[in-house]
Amino acid sequence: MTPAELIQAKRDGGVLSDVDIRSLLRDYAEGRVPDYQMAALCMAIYFRGLSSAELRAWTEAMLHSGASLDLRRVPGKKVDKHSTGGVGDKVSLVLAPLVASCGVRVPMVSGRGLGHTGGTLDKLASIPGFCSALPLREAEAMVEDLGMCFAAQTEALAPLDRRLYALRDVTATVASVPLIASSILSKKLAEDLDGLVLDVKVGSGAFMKRPEDARALARTLVDLAAAMGCPAVAWLTRMDRPLGQAVGNALEVAEAVEVLSGRGPEDVREVTLALGAEMLCLGGVSPEPEQARGLLARALSEGRGLDRLRAVVKRQGGDAQALLAGLPRAPLHTDVRATADGVVASIDTEALGRAAVLLGAGRLRAEDSVDPAVGFTVLRTQGDRVRQGEALLRVHHHAPGPVLSEVLARAAGAYRLADVAPPAVPLLLERLEAHP
Repeated sequence: MTPAELIQAKRDGGVLSDVDIRSLLRDYAEGRVPDYQMAALCMAIYFRGLSSAELRAWTEAMLHSGASLDLRRVPGKKVDKHSTGGVGDKVSLVLAPLVASCGVRVPMVSGRGLGHTGGTLDKLASIPGFCSALPLREAEAMVEDLGMCFAAQTEALAPLDRRLYALRDVTATVASVPLIASSILSKKLAEDLDGLVLDVKVGSGAFMKRPEDARALARTLVDLAAAMGCPAVAWLTRMDRPLGQAVGNALEVAEAVEVLSGRGPEDVREVTLALGAEMLCLGGVSPEPEQARGLLARALSEGRGLDRLRAVVKRQGGDAQALLAGLPRAPLHTDVRATADGVVASIDTEALGRAAVLLGAGRLRAEDSVDPAVGFTVLRTQGDRVRQGEALLRVHHHAPGPVLSEVLARAAGAYRLADVAPPAVPLLLERLEAHP
């Protein structure tokens, strides 16, 4: 079928064959299908979806559009984690070295910030000298030597995903469950994994605002991973408030170090232990999650995760001493204060994330640079009782000006106070799994 025929077939609710999907994506990668036709097909998929067979063929074509890590010679199981993105989500910085210190290999290929959500690579870039642009062979060597790496997606790994994502980003087709699932798994399965843990965020700071949408994405991800031979577990976790207190790149690295030192916010620790326990079980280190949590807690108390992070930072060219003292920090701070007595009823977490981007902690455009030193410290969160004039949020910034004024206004507008505390909602909402 020609590209126009494929677009028409999907537009009208038809099912595309494996051969047609592979041929189309190959021709697109090689420049024989123009962006406007692929954009039209993505829009048809946005409205019509993909069947399980179509989604698998689509994902396999993206996966095999480039090179993959080859970890066959590395002993032990390889397990990774992926988060769908949130505000203040620095869990990967804690989780990867902690799990690696317990004996599971973690070949973590991470991304940069997307929209209002922070990216692991942007956080790591705040460490002086740190380099995430690892050649494939060096990433493989690090997984063998240190049990993990923090690598950027290179031009070689699933290059078709990079091109398709850029197209979807400008054609209003990002929020499609099958296209999100194929994008995530084409990158993750290029890591030669034995297992995958997924943190699917839900709430005001997530891409999926409603539990039913997050559940649909989680189920699609675990089933697709299993169909492609990779056991997977997904947790739906709450993102209706920032995770932890730190929002901003160097601030989040510092908070991750606090957690690895046995301190830090309890919510970051809770998500880390829950996801890490799943990774240890998939990696064959522990038969059940409760025992695995004990192993991880012991590694935290003994400082093994922090030691592993220092070793990885040093191997990737970074200043490991800067983790404890020497990360960039903005010279000034201004507090956002409560305008009345009350309880923090809700936080528009996406609005807070977008305010952080405006401050310089993320990108307004793809070509923008990120300021590692700026960000927020969340002083009061959902459910906290406050008095008029009490600080809700601390903004770390450089010189005052119109941008800071806008950031302060947006941050203040993200908080809603009420007379009565909101109902308590658990941080970990639901677990889904699938096995081949």
